[in-house]
Order: sequence, then structure tokens, then C-alpha cells
Amino acid sequence: MLFIVGLGLGDEKDITLRGLEAVKKCKTVYIEAYTSLLSFGLSSNGLSTLEKLYGKSITLADREMVEEKADDILSEARGSDVAFLVVGDPFGATTHTDLVVRANKIGVDVKVVHNASVMNAVGVCGLQLYRYGETVSIPFFTETWRPDSFYEKIQRNRTLGLHTLCLLDIRVKEPSLESLCRGRKQYEPPRYMTINTCIEQLLEVEQTRAESGTVHGFILSSSGHFKCSFGGGGSYSEDTDCVGFARLGSEDQRIVAGTLRELQMIDFGTPLHCLVIVGKTHPVEEEMLDFYKLKGGTLEQIENRSA
Repeated sequence: MLFIVGLGLGDEKDITLRGLEAVKKCKTVYIEAYTSLLSFGLSSNGLSTLEKLYGKSITLADREMVEEKADDILSEARGSDVAFLVVGDPFGATTHTDLVVRANKIGVDVKVVHNASVMNAVGVCGLQLYRYGETVSIPFFTETWRPDSFYEKIQRNRTLGLHTLCLLDIRVKEPSLESLCRGRKQYEPPRYMTINTCIEQLLEVEQTRAESGTVHGFILSSSGHFKCSFGGGGSYSEDTDCVGFARLGSEDQRIVAGTLRELQMIDFGTPLHCLVIVGKTHPVEEEMLDFYKLKGGTLEQIENRSA
């Protein structure tokens, strides 16, 4: 049996009882280490914390192992119970459907143990989950690569009055371009996008679209399809209301509501971060969201209030 176990968002104690029971019965335990991280990280100290509670030795599974050696993990699961631990929920922000499909093809039974994910934990700010549109991912820009495919998705959500969850880029054990050209892999230091960088990139794309004349709106036709309406307004601006989240689900989580301009001034601290662009709000949502809004004061006061 292959158990895919969600660990939740905070620390080692967020695992469910069902998940803990599954881990304890497994011969081998892997933890996926490239799409997210727990509050204490996944260093040797972090792993020992997990191992102490779970009573099992845990192998760190980076992207290369999961993508290139998945067959080894699945072959092992044919003869014994194997656990594959995932921060958050196995099918939350990042899915592991490929592993499930491959397991099914070779006759390995799979059991999934769900847990909290960023996809539902963002509800803590008061914005109702069923009022969210398509989730977008914001990648790190480079000098030569500045993708903006998320722009139309945000715009479509806002045209419908829906909120947009922006998941920010995580780059762990990424080989440098220079090393790949030399044929010898050398890895860049881990990077986790901050809300500040995300906002900077969002505003850059909005400005670029406006200057190039490619800003357009979306209209929902009677047939239910979206049609482009060129010459419409942009997707967002510095004055657009948003909510910034840092270390969601942890004891020291930080949630601040304000405009893009206001959130860009705040140091949200250590990762992970995510951002919600607010759509049309209901009075009940506004009442809850008001608890997290900036209400003047110095930057230090604002940060203390949002902690």
C-alpha cells in the first residue's frame, strides 16, 4: 500500500490521527520537499522533530527523486507499506496525481489521508471560499523570462467579482542555467517569493500591459463563453484591496488586509507567503475582513496589529 499523507500547514503536530496511524505502520517514509515547507523547515533538525513524533526514519524526497525515481518508490510499495508525506493536503495547492496514476497502472493500492491546505485555510480572513475564482501561480521573474499568463485569469476573476488566490513561487534545489550548460548540476540557494516581490511583479505586468495597449476586459456572453473586450480597464492597481498571508496555519501567522500599495510596505517575515486579490465583497465578508485592515499608525504599529 502507498499512503499519501497530508501534514497540514503548521508543524509536526498538525498531522491527523489517521495520518499518524498510517505513518507508524509503514516500513518506509518519504517527505516531499519541493512544493511547500512546514514552519520549522525541512533541515536535519526539522526532520528529527518529525521523526521523534512519528517514530520513523524519514527520507527527504526532492523534485529529482520524485520525478526520476518514482518507480523505485512504487516498486517498494508493491511489497510493503510506504508513506509519502506532503505538506498541506496531497491534492491541495500542488497535486500528486501523477504518482497515483502510476501506482494504479502497476497495481499498487493507494490510500490518501487529507489535511488542511492553503486552499481552505485562506478562509480565516473572512472572504468566503465559494467566492474565489481560479487560483494563479506567480513565478519569479528573471532578466530574460517574465511570464504573465496569470494576468488574464486575475482579470477574469475580477470581472466576475471573484477573489483570486495567488500562490507565490518556491524554488528549492533548482539547478543553475550556467551549471546545466556545463553539464554539471550545481544548485541555486532556496528562494521563497515574498508578498513584496509578488506585488512588484503584479504592478509591473499591469503597467506593461497598459503601455503596450494589450489591457482588455472579459465579457460573459449569453452562451456562457468569455469574449475579449479590448479597451477595457486593467485587472488591478496600487489601490486594489488585497490580503497578505504569511506562515498560514502556524502559531505566528500574519494576516494583513490593505491595498497593494500598503501591503508592499510591510515586512511579512519568513516564508511561506501568499496573496489574495479581493473581488466583490458581501457585508459579512467586509465585517470579518475589517479585523485585519490597516487603520493608520506607524509601520511598526501596523505590523504589531497584524501579527
